[in-house]
Amino acid sequence: PPTVPPPPGPPGRGSLSFHLAYLRSPLGLLRLGQLALGAAFWVTVAANKYEGAAHFALFAAVLVWLLTLALFGLSLLGRWELVPCLGSRWLLTNLVHDLALGVGLYVAATGIMGHKTKQRSFCNLPGYSQHCLYRAYLSASICGGITACLYLFSGLYCLSRRCQDQRDII
Repeated sequence: PPTVPPPPGPPGRGSLSFHLAYLRSPLGLLRLGQLALGAAFWVTVAANKYEGAAHFALFAAVLVWLLTLALFGLSLLGRWELVPCLGSRWLLTNLVHDLALGVGLYVAATGIMGHKTKQRSFCNLPGYSQHCLYRAYLSASICGGITACLYLFSGLYCLSRRCQDQRDII
């Protein structure tokens, strides 16, 4: 009797390679800036003594940074289709991430660090000899504000692509 060939296996995924068009796109460049300034924000806060609401600012910054790193990695490798439910709506996923999480949480974190900076403004006087967190909090506030703007720009970029009935992030 004739033998039946085995059923075909799952299609091969191919080799991993960088999606260089994404890296050169406005969204890819904005993501690099978000990752760099976001890391500067949370490293500045974490490297210094912090208390109270600064815990939330640090949590928010690290959470958004890790999610951005995941979005960047999947987009750079062109593997967003591997994400269940969200992969087929990758542009919308990036849009919601940028506007809701990125802008929302970074504005809150920047506000917290700005308030902490204002509380420590007394130690910015010449001749003050005690350890002061004013400059660290000010640096974190500036990095957070710029990062929130970068998330706003990338969210507006995704929104404009969505309004043009585009489905891809590039």
